[in-house]
Parts: sequence; C-alpha cells; structure tokens
Amino acid sequence: MPASVTELVIAVFGPTASGKSDVAEAIADRVPATLISADAMQVYRGLPLLTNQSDRPTELVGIWDLDHEASVGEYAELAHEAVDRALEADVTPIVVGGTGLYLRAALVELDLPPAPEPSVRARWEAEHARLGAEAAHELLADRDPAAAARLHPNDRRRVVRALELADSGASLVPRVGRLWSEETRHPTLIVGLQVPKDVLEGRIRERTQRMFASGVVDEAHRALGGPISSTARTTFGLREIGELSEDEAKEIIVQRTTRYASYQRKWMRRVPGLVSVTADRPAGEVADEILEMARTRQRLPAGPAG
Repeated sequence: MPASVTELVIAVFGPTASGKSDVAEAIADRVPATLISADAMQVYRGLPLLTNQSDRPTELVGIWDLDHEASVGEYAELAHEAVDRALEADVTPIVVGGTGLYLRAALVELDLPPAPEPSVRARWEAEHARLGAEAAHELLADRDPAAAARLHPNDRRRVVRALELADSGASLVPRVGRLWSEETRHPTLIVGLQVPKDVLEGRIRERTQRMFASGVVDEAHRALGGPISSTARTTFGLREIGELSEDEAKEIIVQRTTRYASYQRKWMRRVPGLVSVTADRPAGEVADEILEMARTRQRLPAGPAG
C-alpha cells in the first residue's frame, strides 16, 4: 500500500443515511485500516438499532453504559488515542460519522471548557429549579451575555451548563468563532458524501421501517426502563418510542431525522478543505474515488505546521 495512504487520516462525513458506514467499510476492505466512529449516540451500549450501529468492529462504538454522561472532551481524548494507535501501526485511521462536533473533536485539538464537576452541576441544577427558567436565563445574561444570547430560556440543560462554566470563569461560547480550524492533528483527507435530497429522504424512511421491523421498540423500552443519562436520552427516537404509538413514532422519527440531515448538510459547508463526493452509487465506487484522492494527495489540506 502506498505510504501516502498509511500516513494519512481519512474522515468520512455526511448526512444520516448517506452511506457513510458502507463507504468507510469499503475503504477498509481495500487497505489495512481502523474504523473510528464519530457519532455522539453510537458511543452508547444498549441502542444498536436506534443508533444504527454496524456489525463491523469499530472503535468508540458501544463504549459507555446508558447512564454515562458523555462529553466531547472525554470522546476527543479517546479518539485521538485511537487515531494515533492506528498511525503508529501503519494502518489508515478512517474516522466516520455524522456528528459534526465529534468529527471535529477526533481530528483537531479543541479548546474545550473544563469538564463538569458533579457537585457543581448539582448545585446549579438546584439553583435553576429554585429560580425558574426565565430568572436563571437572566442570571446567565448577567454573567455571560454571549452564552445567554445563544440559548433559549427553556433549554434547561445547556443553561445550567453555561452557568456552571461562567461560575468557573469559562464560557459555553468558544473563544474562536470558527467551528473548524484548517489545521488538523495529522494530514487528513476530509470527504463529504453528497446524496440528492429525495434519495436521502427515501433512505431515511426505509431505514426507519427496517429499524421498527427489527425490534427497536423493545430496545427503546428496555433502555428507558433502566438508569439513563441526560445525554443518552437525547438519542433520536427514544422519547418518541417511549411516549407515542408505533405509527406516530415512526413518522416523527422520519421527520426529525430528515431535519437533522439538512442540518448535517449545512455542517459540511463549514468544514475547511472538505472534498465533496457523489455517493448515490455503490459504496465500492465511492471508496475507490476516495482512495485515489488519498494516494495522490489530491486537494489534501495542510496538516499541522512544523
């Protein structure tokens, strides 16, 4: 295998149902590679159907119990270790996922606020409950106007986090306005999969139907019946399955997933150096195109200086 591939990180991003996993796995069928997930919900055990987990061994999938409060900082540390291990073993790290912040965390050095302290979090949650949503948001506006401007008063979880950070002298708002830096930790080819909107919407509906046929209702009820963190509760479809009839839940999940896919397409436009690849074709063809770009370093952004 050419050294230009072994010394490179390949990142595969795209909207949900665009075929990211199939393309990443097709690349791994062609070159020695390690698959590394950049999906905020696939980190959890117990929801393989709802989070569309692949049977293919992938790092950072199913690593935490459902009662674990996930954080980008904790994920970033693990992702960096996984990428570095692969490069040291002369295999290609393939970072694949649709959570933009997690993809970014895997590839760059983030300027992250400090991790939450359970006792401090509990104090601010109690204070939020005492003040009420409006007064808590007003307190945040006094202490961190930039963060308050970004948050709705009813977004209790993030308002509490912002107050907690403000209390420690940090902020929920990144110091650097841009979400992405052009400088990655290692030379990286970032690929964005492009699929026509109507094709994508059809795939989302079909995948939702398969998910329900495979038993996702039982999976969701088991998850909701045990300890579950606030981050795990945000998994798409979990609340809907727990509260609605099957038909209602299916339709709401399709609608929410379609909206999320639109958001992911917007994310793709904000990633410096991202190379768009048409993906409404066999995954192997897409993989071959990506590997050709990797081998020839076509349109490859610069890695870290020095």
